[in-house]
Amino acid sequence: MIDRRGLLIGGGAGLGLTVAWGVWPRDYPARLPTAPGEQAFGGWLTIAGDGRVMVALPQTEMGQGSWTALAQVVADELGADWRTVGAMPAPITPFYANPIGLDSLLEGMPTALPTAWRDGVGADPAPMLTAGSSSIRMFEEPARAAAATARALLCQAAAARWSVAAADCTTRDGFVVQGPRRLRFAELADAAAQQAPPARPPIGQGGAGRLMGQPLPRIDSPAKVDGAANFTADIRLPDMVHAAIRQGPIGDSHLVAIDRAGGMAVRGVVAIIEEPDTERPRWVAAVAATGWAAQRALDALKPRFATTGPRIDDAAVATALTGALADKGRRIAGEGDPDDVPAAARSLTADYRVAAGVHAAIETPAAVAAYADGRLQCWVQTQAPGLARRVAARAAGLSERQVVIHVMPVGGGFGAGLDHDVVAQAVVLAMRLKRPVNLMWSRGEALLHDRYRPPAAARMTARLGAGAAILGWRASIATPPVGAGLVDRLRPGDLSALALRLDPADRYAVAGAAPPYRLPAWVVDHHVADLPLPTGHLRGGAHGYTCFFTECFLDEIAHEAGVEPLSWRIGMLGQNPRLARCLSTAASLGGWEGGIAGSGQGIAAHAFRGSSIAVMAEAHWWEGRPVVDRLVAAVDCGRTVNPDLVRQQVEGGLIFGLAHALGAATGFERNLATVRGFDRLGLPRLADTPDLTVELIRSDEAPGGVSELAVPPVAPAIANALAASTGLRARTLPLRSEG
Repeated sequence: MIDRRGLLIGGGAGLGLTVAWGVWPRDYPARLPTAPGEQAFGGWLTIAGDGRVMVALPQTEMGQGSWTALAQVVADELGADWRTVGAMPAPITPFYANPIGLDSLLEGMPTALPTAWRDGVGADPAPMLTAGSSSIRMFEEPARAAAATARALLCQAAAARWSVAAADCTTRDGFVVQGPRRLRFAELADAAAQQAPPARPPIGQGGAGRLMGQPLPRIDSPAKVDGAANFTADIRLPDMVHAAIRQGPIGDSHLVAIDRAGGMAVRGVVAIIEEPDTERPRWVAAVAATGWAAQRALDALKPRFATTGPRIDDAAVATALTGALADKGRRIAGEGDPDDVPAAARSLTADYRVAAGVHAAIETPAAVAAYADGRLQCWVQTQAPGLARRVAARAAGLSERQVVIHVMPVGGGFGAGLDHDVVAQAVVLAMRLKRPVNLMWSRGEALLHDRYRPPAAARMTARLGAGAAILGWRASIATPPVGAGLVDRLRPGDLSALALRLDPADRYAVAGAAPPYRLPAWVVDHHVADLPLPTGHLRGGAHGYTCFFTECFLDEIAHEAGVEPLSWRIGMLGQNPRLARCLSTAASLGGWEGGIAGSGQGIAAHAFRGSSIAVMAEAHWWEGRPVVDRLVAAVDCGRTVNPDLVRQQVEGGLIFGLAHALGAATGFERNLATVRGFDRLGLPRLADTPDLTVELIRSDEAPGGVSELAVPPVAPAIANALAASTGLRARTLPLRSEG
């Protein structure tokens, strides 16, 4: 009899998945849930009686294609017919924890702590997590090992039936094959489940490898194209009601007045509920038979809030950032002393500013909650299902064993799915009303109560020697801390969060600021801004602004020194040939003219999470606003599972980066975001979309991250192109003319 528990743990521990993450609980599931006639093979796949192969996937599908990529890995190693492969959410268990994703998301903050703090008493394992561009980097090996083991078991079952050696059997297109003989997986699944698994998964043997690198069609596309795919707000349950919510401004806000009679007068209204169990409710919700009625009732309530504490507006943000830059920074990284240079060295300084970034995903925060017979069920858009379950249990006053989380597809998460305020609110309403509740935030509510990418300011300083040589480089970056709050929410109760709060200097907040170029002396300092904004992770994280600072400043240095910016960059990349090749490839494909005045061409590069990218932009000013004509990207992300998925992610990242170069940001007034809808976000429309060219450089390196890769270099490439177009240098994001 196959020891499925042994297969689960062996397939993970043998690949080093649980090393260095504290004392993990070992209560892993013995098997995946199965339907009649279906057999589970470890924690990754089942084979049904009709031959369907279902792959259990721990990553949330948010449009990035991780379900397709990981299912393709399993199908490739198993020898399955792609047309018979499907996907399902994996159960919530530490077996699917994602330490690589957590470490990447937090920019190595927990692993940089002393071991006693990182792995202290009460430390949780890394959560199930879709973040950090980590799906393939984390899960390709365990998924492949499980599929290889299942393939070996199928071959053993076929060999026993044919009285041949299992080594003589291979798999292909959903069959076990031996010479002219073949048997369907479905015919062998029951017998295969009784076989003893091999001591080591036979990865890459017996017919594996045929699907790798192939542009297979996405698993999720048909249902999304024909409308069959359900998102959270699509869920309908018997006796369900719909809710709309209004929350107070940022800070210590509480509800002071509502027109309850006006709200209840709206047809279809069921209840008006203020946040319970507090004398200072922070929100009020209208509940009705339809979402439209709930929103109308909420507007009729005319809620008024009082706010105490620090004022948050554009002036306060600017003052906090300016004051932080004037204070001494905390050293985050560096080599050598950038001030220890010859007195004759020229000095160049430039200041940059970046506004707070918003997620602005197509799907606003939503959750459905239903409590019955001692069990709470929640349908949620989440990038961390275990954390969603914890939040729901706490809001309901239940144990986590009483909570079932249904992980839904997400209409663009971009990091917003790491937070679960909407889950807690939906649960509170469902428990109060004792009936299912569908809560969906309005677009305005999503923008007013986002967890923003923080505003930032930078003072970049370089000391230059002969021949445009950079002798010293200093990046002084002011921004409020973000990382400790992320750790607090992702690993609540963990000692690492407390340890990180003891030092306000934040590696996350300045991630990506270390220059990828060979410089004799460079430092990165974080100047902590006292700015009580709710902050969180936005696609690309701090790389979205630190790459802007670095690559724009490099261009300014090149212009000041009179050197060609592309070859000058490449000359400083002797230790980074992959990034150098990306630069030369993008320039070649784009017809680089040297970035000369009037060319309207700019270039920028970035490397993180094991991948490299360069972007060349063509842009010009038109009536005071930037117009982007073309973006050319060259990408080295290592070995690819599915090149179409990579190309889609890069193209999407280029557009996302374009959006944050031109808009997708907000100011603040009276503790509220000034942007309340898409109409004021300055997002690029179809007519604003430039011509896109993406070149994937063939590589045998280990797979790197892709989902966030293309975002950081877009804004600096555009800014550099605009400077080359007219000579006017924009030093702010969103980009605007400063001439």
